Amino acid sequence: MMLRHLLFAALLILLGANPLRAETDVIESPQVPMPAALLEPPSLHRDVAAGTLPSIGDRLPKVPRVIVMDGYRTPGNQGGTLQTLVSRTKDSRLLYVFGYARLVVFNPKFELEPDIAEKVEVEDGRKFTFHLRPGHRWSDGQPFTSEDFRFWWEEVATNAKVSPFGPPTTLSVDGELPTVEFPDATTVVYTWSRPNPFFLPALAGARPLEIFTPAHYMRQFHADFADPKELEEKVKAAGVKDWSALYRKSDSAYEMDTPAFPTLQPWQVETPPPSKRIVATRNRYFHRIDQLGRQLPYIDQFVLAVTSSALIPTKTGAGETDLQARGISFNDYTFLKRSTKTNSSEISLWKTVRGSQLALYPNLNVNDPAWRKLLRDVRVRRALSLAINRKEINNVIYFGLGLPGNQSALPGSPFYRQELRQAWADYDLKQANALLDEAGLDRRDDDGFRLLPDGRRFEVVVETAGENPEEVDVLQLIRDSWQEIGLKMFIKSSSRDVLRNRIFAGETTIGMWFGYENALITADLPPNEFVPVMQNSYQWPKWGQYVETRGKAGEAVDLPAAEELMAAYGDWTDATDRDGREAAWRKILQINSDQVFTFGLVAEVPQPVVAKHDLHNLPETGIFNWEPGAQFGMYQPDSFWLSREAKTGG
Repeated sequence: MMLRHLLFAALLILLGANPLRAETDVIESPQVPMPAALLEPPSLHRDVAAGTLPSIGDRLPKVPRVIVMDGYRTPGNQGGTLQTLVSRTKDSRLLYVFGYARLVVFNPKFELEPDIAEKVEVEDGRKFTFHLRPGHRWSDGQPFTSEDFRFWWEEVATNAKVSPFGPPTTLSVDGELPTVEFPDATTVVYTWSRPNPFFLPALAGARPLEIFTPAHYMRQFHADFADPKELEEKVKAAGVKDWSALYRKSDSAYEMDTPAFPTLQPWQVETPPPSKRIVATRNRYFHRIDQLGRQLPYIDQFVLAVTSSALIPTKTGAGETDLQARGISFNDYTFLKRSTKTNSSEISLWKTVRGSQLALYPNLNVNDPAWRKLLRDVRVRRALSLAINRKEINNVIYFGLGLPGNQSALPGSPFYRQELRQAWADYDLKQANALLDEAGLDRRDDDGFRLLPDGRRFEVVVETAGENPEEVDVLQLIRDSWQEIGLKMFIKSSSRDVLRNRIFAGETTIGMWFGYENALITADLPPNEFVPVMQNSYQWPKWGQYVETRGKAGEAVDLPAAEELMAAYGDWTDATDRDGREAAWRKILQINSDQVFTFGLVAEVPQPVVAKHDLHNLPETGIFNWEPGAQFGMYQPDSFWLSREAKTGG
């Protein structure tokens, strides 16, 4: 079967935290005594006293989640405003990512814990029973119950008008959808005939699989529940073609851009788009408290200040943010370190686990027939890789602190082999030129550039999202070395959405993007990024689309080396033991190393994290990663707090 699930699932296994042991397993939080009393946030005293807001005891679930402030965390003050910088209005979704309230969540040890759910029972890895917290409420005070799960499953996920492609693929095991039951108001049961070990990790994602929705709010957009006249008026006002399009547009749980949309996250957005200052205020019904009985989040307001991506490092250095990692890179470290002497901030370096900080993706499905033929010639790919001076990139851009090489397993993975990361990654212009000559690119023009078989100059546009100067700086170094082998490079920057769509459409020859999300590979990690099964793999998007759509779109794999990868992937999915999966992984890594389907550059590049002195409970070091981790989300920003007086020093 073709598993197309979230890649971070197996990091759980890597660290010995697989929640899906044989027979029955119960996932529940550590037993923590309930505080003797519950304490109102000061900012809510007036509303409670006026009777416009229920008291804290009536707002919380009967069994709230108690967060113990230990280790690097201490109980904190309630109140204040935290500001961070973002580059787009649509980054309002970071409130959802950083808020990181999920049915189950990863803790900093990468263990799964219940969060929104009080506990989860797992039988034989195929039956999942979620026990909700009695009395839990949405941010508008309405009950959160199994009805929100039933509505999503029966009226949305399996409703062909709302979801023409059916439920999310993570809910399909060998084409089998689950049986879903709702025994009572606080119980939801998902059952398959075979194990689905990716279900819980998917629920804990940065952008998780959501299997519920605020039914009381979304009924107004659904034809089976809304008043027909009112619904028709809403459709016209939204400028969409029908009610199902309106429903999809109105479901903004992840986008966090609709103040009226109820949430379970720690902060509720209150600023409608577009806005240069996205303000979110505390969810007064949030389900977490600390061990002293204080309701979380500690911080009253979370503000996203929208600015140009190019200005984020400068504004961070000027002290215009309380917490920043997005929009800054290791390239900014020296400047930001100097700035901490005057801006009341501290800077630390967190770990990254990508296969490469940045990577080049030659599009084997590019529309241009000449370039498609060239990029499918392994000699050309090897030559382009050999003509990249990775040591120079590491020294110039990353101060020599990174790990140069192509994309393969990182040190710390049982599959790490230096020879795999270094294959075709040494800077060797002589061998690169010889390979290009052998591939038929032996003619040059008067300027010394090679000529394609059709007579055009050997020149390529490398496209990037251009979201930070680091990307262009790296590409300029590569452009200089590629010129030495007779290839002229042009750099084109656009937005990430435009870049992604151009790659999918075959209009981009080579794209620059982040490296593979997680290179701490184990035998149980699905090798999706290393094989052509996902459209989001920019080296073979149409092959991946073909798999994801079950042949309805894209192109079937038609390159022998890629067919070998698919066969090895089949070996992995069919393996009945770890030895079989290990053997399949070794073959997949060997093929990728030999065939150079992507050009990795430098891995293990630290991520700067800048925080004001008076921001507490942020760990000094951590892992800054999308999956797993949700960037800051795994460290529970609802537990961050601001002191009245900033510490001195810098």
